[in-house]
Amino acid sequence: MKKLSDLKGVVHSDPEIMGGTPVFVGTRVPLQNLIDYLEDGESIEDFLDGFPSVKRAQVITVIEAAKLKMLETV
Repeated sequence: MKKLSDLKGVVHSDPEIMGGTPVFVGTRVPLQNLIDYLEDGESIEDFLDGFPSVKRAQVITVIEAAKLKMLETV
């Protein structure tokens, strides 16, 4: 099972990159783009097709970390 600390190296925020917007490491793709895709009913595949610099493993790690965070609050 993934831990929230697993997000290190997957998503980061740097004032020098996109003004500090959280992005996938190694890209300039904001995390918000993934959220927007999923909220609009698009698939992970659609997102990866649109942003080929993001790796599938990064997306899965983000989703699993979000799941863990949500389970902590229930």
